[in-house]
Amino acid sequence: MAEGPLVLCPIDFSAASSAALLCAVDIVQRFDARLMLLTVDDPMLADAARVRMGEGWHRVNSERELRAFLGDALGPAAVSRHPPQVEVAEGKPALEILRVARESACDLMVMSTQGRSGSSKLVFGSTAERVLRETTVPVLVVPAKGAGPASVDAASRSGAPVLVPVDFSSATPRQTDIARRIASALNLPILLLHVIEPLHVPVPAVIDLSGLLATRLSQAQAELNACGQDTPAPIRWETMIEAGNAAEEIARVAREQPAALVVMGLHGPPAPGPRMGSVTYGVLQRAPVLTLALPPSSASMAELLLRLRKGGKPS
Repeated sequence: MAEGPLVLCPIDFSAASSAALLCAVDIVQRFDARLMLLTVDDPMLADAARVRMGEGWHRVNSERELRAFLGDALGPAAVSRHPPQVEVAEGKPALEILRVARESACDLMVMSTQGRSGSSKLVFGSTAERVLRETTVPVLVVPAKGAGPASVDAASRSGAPVLVPVDFSSATPRQTDIARRIASALNLPILLLHVIEPLHVPVPAVIDLSGLLATRLSQAQAELNACGQDTPAPIRWETMIEAGNAAEEIARVAREQPAALVVMGLHGPPAPGPRMGSVTYGVLQRAPVLTLALPPSSASMAELLLRLRKGGKPS
């Protein structure tokens, strides 16, 4: 019998990673998946521990701390019928998270973001940002404190929509397909959103700007309707068009609804290399809402989506 989907949850023992852990546990319970907990030790601290305590001590200690962290988060509740796997790595956190995700062929990562002081109060920590720029695996981003539900179970009970911001690119059909399956599994409606951004090129005086805007609105509505027409009953779906900066408008809608979940794409660059400047990053900085970030392609999502299509398993 094939093993269930694998969910990887990186842990840094912060309150934010505790929120991510609870969400990951909810997912593995609901969909009978497997859970892998990962912590990344600082090499200098690990070396110091080896000198003072002997080879292997730091790894054993980190594994013990991971299990204790899991126990403190859950109390007596069981994770799933699959005992959680515990992994300890050494090195730079983002690189090790990406490596373990790749080598374990996980189906989904669930991780938190860390805020820092400054002009923006919701700025990604370098680890989460690096992972999102380079991941080939879908990442469910869990804010420590957010405007919407903090877990899949809470999202399912909220009745709020799954927000799907679309840009009508080649990635949109896959994005909407995944969103439909999630909405079906959680019995939630879908809100398809498109943001018409301002024109950044000079417009000749002979062009009627009001007529141009009307044309753009009409075209956007037609494409939104096309995105939603394959949505099977009984999933309810609606459309919304806003104008302005894409990241700001998507974040505002996500907060004001509030959305149960946002399903967004992580678009790749035209040339090989890390993804840069995606609207998704801007949204996640501004809207502390549970968000599923989808890389351009990720075949590993297939198993989890199959379970979503079947409605999952109750916890």
